[in-house]
Amino acid sequence: MGRLVTTDGLTDVQEEILKTVREFVDKEIIPVATELEHKDEYPQAIVDGLKELGLFGLTIPEEYGGLGESLLTYALVVEEIARGWMSVSGVINTHFIVAYMLMQHGTEEQKQKYLPRMATGEVRGAFSMSEPSLGSDVSAVSTKATKQDDGSYSITGQKMWLTNGGSSNLVAVLTKTDEGADSVYRNMTTFLVEKEPGFGETAPGVTIPGKIDKMGYKGIDTTEMILDKHQISADQILGGVPGKGFYQMMDGVEVGRVNVGARAVGIANRAFELAIAYAQQRETFGKPIAQHQAILFRLAEMGTKVETAHAMVVRAARKKDAGERNDVEAGMAKMVASEYCNEVVEASFRIHGGYGYSKEYEIERLYREAAFMLIGEGTSDIQKMIIGRSLLKDYKLR
Repeated sequence: MGRLVTTDGLTDVQEEILKTVREFVDKEIIPVATELEHKDEYPQAIVDGLKELGLFGLTIPEEYGGLGESLLTYALVVEEIARGWMSVSGVINTHFIVAYMLMQHGTEEQKQKYLPRMATGEVRGAFSMSEPSLGSDVSAVSTKATKQDDGSYSITGQKMWLTNGGSSNLVAVLTKTDEGADSVYRNMTTFLVEKEPGFGETAPGVTIPGKIDKMGYKGIDTTEMILDKHQISADQILGGVPGKGFYQMMDGVEVGRVNVGARAVGIANRAFELAIAYAQQRETFGKPIAQHQAILFRLAEMGTKVETAHAMVVRAARKKDAGERNDVEAGMAKMVASEYCNEVVEASFRIHGGYGYSKEYEIERLYREAAFMLIGEGTSDIQKMIIGRSLLKDYKLR
């Protein structure tokens, strides 16, 4: 292990967790990742290994059967997993967001019902906010939950881009509800929708059509979800009170942005590792290409970008762990990490030359995976809007 992406101030427990995960990645993920990714094959054996390591319950409190670790620990674990294969980090990401939302906003009954089984991986979570024509405008959500005479709800609409849409059996779904509030943001509600894993009709009025074919981020199931008069009790409203869905989802997105930043660091770190190894093996004009100044400068820039992105992810995670809002820090970390990830991967691709274009080399997969980091959990333009508006408030002229 080199000097990059090390983190000061970790406990012995955190160090042991990261060591265990890194060994698992090196032994169980990296050797098979490219083959499984090219086949677009779900990594069931790897997922089973994650369950055995207890990673599905990494941040769930010990009283509910989890390990009770921090967002920082989770982010560092994600960096390690994404270094091996970014898709695998997606398996636990939306699960983690749903567990986080339950921990922060769920009723005690909801926590008791779901968290112990989420900690073991028996219940697998998915997160559903986006819609086919929604994009970044969350206020335009059109999936509607209509209250019935008996107090239950009927949900109709179409959701999009569900990571783990097929493999999950619990989906946090953002809907529009008519609560008579004066703001669209107070007329949104998060429902905890239960379904069976798989495709087709997975619950009455809930259909998962199938996997979306993607450029990268393969292996994992990304799906649509169609709701047609799905009947659900008011007990399945996250927190038990309607009208709070937007704020619950945004809280989940904040930690999700830390996650995507961590994924980007993992991809970039792996691209750097591959490049610096290849540059010492490949020779031109009688010497390894690492000894040519052009390549040496490129490696220096790559390493600096990896280290910078890692530091920003760590800061954003620690701020959230301290109980503070981290929307600006998470946005900065996500923006910088995703942009630097693409730059580092492209530089590694260039160092590999023609071999980087071959599917036999790992960098080809990383090249496609890096593109997703630019749009996952909000584009860089969205992050800039969040950051810029907040900075204007902080530095407003008196």
